[in-house]
Amino acid sequence: MTNKFFYTTVFALAAAIVATGCAHKPVAVTPIPPSAYGNVPEQNPNTLPPGPPINGPAMTTTGNPAIPESGPWDPSQFNEDRSALAADTIHFAYDSAVIRDSEKANLQSVASALQADASAKLMIEGNCDERGTEEYNRSLGERRAEAAREAIVSMGIDADRIHTISYGKDKPVDTGHDESAWSQNRRDDFVLLHPKTGT
Repeated sequence: MTNKFFYTTVFALAAAIVATGCAHKPVAVTPIPPSAYGNVPEQNPNTLPPGPPINGPAMTTTGNPAIPESGPWDPSQFNEDRSALAADTIHFAYDSAVIRDSEKANLQSVASALQADASAKLMIEGNCDERGTEEYNRSLGERRAEAAREAIVSMGIDADRIHTISYGKDKPVDTGHDESAWSQNRRDDFVLLHPKTGT
């Protein structure tokens, strides 16, 4: 009985020594340096602002890369002629920036006016009807203006002579609230620009 107690005590003591002798020291954790961008809060992906296209250059409504515009013009250097191309305004279907075949003759008339006066430039103003948000209509108006710009460039006009602007739903020609009015407001207006004398 004494031997059994002795061996049990020795075994328990040995196990305790082994357990304490083999304990591992905690491994030091390498600190991660702060991000170069600082503390970026999480954001709801549904509220993120739109970013640049992921797959290549910006695309237009025709599926072709957008034609880059030259630097901004100084409006004070030009005289606006809104009457010269007023009859060539083109109109669009609801929620569309596709130029209909029935509007192409007007675009050809605009291109001819630019070919006849090499010093003239063109401003294309994209417009929408009153439905939809301000942000969406601003974007749609720009797509409409850019679609016309592409078409006119394809007719042989230098892209640097044409600039676009979108007014969204801010400049209706008809203030009614039905399809008759809306169809008139979904449009591109063309403004011929002539350099002021001495500029």
